[in-house]
Amino acid sequence: MMNKIALVTGATSGIGKATARQLAEKDFNLIITGRRKERLEELANELKQKYNCETIILNFDIRKQAEVDKAIDGLPENWRNIDVLVNNAGLAAGADPIYDGLLDDWERMIDTNIKGLLYISKKVMPFMMKRKSGHIVNIGSIAGKQVYPNGNVYCATKFAVDALTKAMRIDLLKHNIRVTQIAPGAVETEFSIVRYHGDKDKADNVYKGYTPLFAEDIANAIVFAVTRPAHVNIADVLIMPTAQANPYYWNKKL
Repeated sequence: MMNKIALVTGATSGIGKATARQLAEKDFNLIITGRRKERLEELANELKQKYNCETIILNFDIRKQAEVDKAIDGLPENWRNIDVLVNNAGLAAGADPIYDGLLDDWERMIDTNIKGLLYISKKVMPFMMKRKSGHIVNIGSIAGKQVYPNGNVYCATKFAVDALTKAMRIDLLKHNIRVTQIAPGAVETEFSIVRYHGDKDKADNVYKGYTPLFAEDIANAIVFAVTRPAHVNIADVLIMPTAQANPYYWNKKL
């Protein structure tokens, strides 16, 4: 009998990479996706060596529907029985007030965080619906619960993830498909480096004076959710560092 299959988007770093590792440890076989092929290959080799995990690499840009369709359509038949979809691919770009925002940043966030999630979900949901079984995990954010200064479009995209998660849960109910949202606070990954367009000093400053969450913490929650008994759905989890109450209140020791 083949192990359960999980598809993890944005598996080249951070939460996606940590999730792939922890799912492999739980005897899942993995479909890992991302734009950086060499990183996917390194991860696939690691998963094979450490966990004897069978892995398929799908190298594409989730913002491009044609690439998503081609990648999923090319899956071997026995790899289409996807049990878990982790919609992790996402990013923040820029931290300016809305009147100074760059259109390229806005489009990048909307295309990745909303449209990319929809593209991959639309391709995978029919596999789950056919089997009347499956679990979709969307990675949201505290930014999808509360808006904060200079968060504007990023917050809007994560509010959309929150709404889409709730909508999926309703529409997929009759198909026996579970839908979970994991919404983290500050997690130290490549997130801030991307947000500040590669400015490492600004990125490092985000995590100074307190202990943030780490990718492994969020992966723990994802794996917990997808390994519950079939009658249990962990609907919505907000995970914060102990030092962060919300986007405004911190216990930083600078």
